[in-house]
Amino acid sequence: MRVLGVDPGSAATGWAVVERRGRRLHLTASGVIRSGKGKRSERLARLAGALQDVIETFLPEAAAVETPFFGRYPKSALQLAETRGAILAVLGGAGIPVSDYSPAQVKMTVVGFGGAEKGQVVYMVRRLLGLEDDPPTDAADAMAVALAYIQTAPFRAVADHLDPR
Repeated sequence: MRVLGVDPGSAATGWAVVERRGRRLHLTASGVIRSGKGKRSERLARLAGALQDVIETFLPEAAAVETPFFGRYPKSALQLAETRGAILAVLGGAGIPVSDYSPAQVKMTVVGFGGAEKGQVVYMVRRLLGLEDDPPTDAADAMAVALAYIQTAPFRAVADHLDPR
């Protein structure tokens, strides 16, 4: 199973391709897409193009996208929603099934505690994937999202069987 994990951000979007090979987990590739400067539409187009390149290069079977937490700032929430929309459009256009995970779901699945700190998530990502060094934060978050998908796959299969909508 090869999964693309995506951590949306208005300035930096983390991505990671994680594979399960039998019982082993393997990080195939990861990175951070920086949308740069310019008009919002141009920045979203650059994000979409870069994500399309990742998909064409690594051919994921499924994708997991973190649902951003929206706080008090409507402008930030709107920018994250636009970013997420561009990501979902690319994934949908590529025919890749997408699952959504809240930050608390990702932390619960990877660390065992939905209120885990960033450092705890990075530590568990390193342990689960056998990494020597800490990855960049945005990429680590994307790895955690992909791991959440892989680790919950058996439960989704049971749920799909019980409720085949």
